[in-house]
Amino acid sequence: MIVPMKRRVFFGGVAALTAGGGPLRAVAQTTAPKLRVAMIPIDVGAASAYAYDMGFFAKHGLDVELIVGGTGATVAAAVAGGSIDVGDGNTAAVATAHERGVPFLLVAPSGAWSSKEPTGGLLVAKSGPIQAAKDLNGKTIGVTIVRGISEIAVRAWTDKYGGDSRAMKFVEMPYGEMGNAISAGRIDGANAEEPSLSALLSSGLLRSIGAPNDGIGPNWIEGGFFCTVDFVKNQRDVVRRFADAIAETNAWANGNHEMTSKILEKYSKTPVNPAMKRMFFPSRLRADELQPLIDAAAKYGVLQAPFPARDIIAG
Repeated sequence: MIVPMKRRVFFGGVAALTAGGGPLRAVAQTTAPKLRVAMIPIDVGAASAYAYDMGFFAKHGLDVELIVGGTGATVAAAVAGGSIDVGDGNTAAVATAHERGVPFLLVAPSGAWSSKEPTGGLLVAKSGPIQAAKDLNGKTIGVTIVRGISEIAVRAWTDKYGGDSRAMKFVEMPYGEMGNAISAGRIDGANAEEPSLSALLSSGLLRSIGAPNDGIGPNWIEGGFFCTVDFVKNQRDVVRRFADAIAETNAWANGNHEMTSKILEKYSKTPVNPAMKRMFFPSRLRADELQPLIDAAAKYGVLQAPFPARDIIAG
């Protein structure tokens, strides 16, 4: 069925908990207690789809209504307003919400960055002159969210490898527009993640000069499931069951890329090559795997100041 989630801006800096969009649809399982879970169908946020399709939610006694689509802004607004219980968002936006006094807490991890299995790349024209970070000075880069993880990562990678991110410009656009924008010269490069990265590279017109997320660190949590402080307080057993279901799901997902590629393709409506690099899914939240992004967000002005990552983890 179609779930009418009203699209609206929710605090400027929190308007992009994850990238993505499209119609919202929902299906429900039949065990109790009931839990409304929102996902945006990209690799980093696909754990809830895996848990739903493979029965891990039901195994842990949860009757889940999985709401698929929308944007980070609509998910954040719906969680804050109580029409969704648990949303999936990128950790920079959850940290920004925390800094602004929005009562969100992370309850489980979704995807994490691992430099050993890079799932993102900085794309430039294949025949163009850009070869390294130093060549990005004065250039315009496409990102899914301005002042979000995508921009933070590009800035950190550029500075780490010899460029000057202060001389760069960033424009916001969906993955689907990045290839044409580079080819037309409207932008000089773009930061893309799987499965869109592989789709863009398949054109033969683009190449990757590096993995921007490595600028933040070799291993860190990109996304997580969040809910309100009140929901955590009032539904501790449900939150525990949800976290346990995701822990089991993530362990399964890391070892079953062929099956997860089919599920991801089903929900994302984007072809997924089972051989492509895949997101790593941690079993549990760890403060030391959240801290690198919080620190980088503060360094580049997305946060006013760093804070302990444990402050946004449900206890």
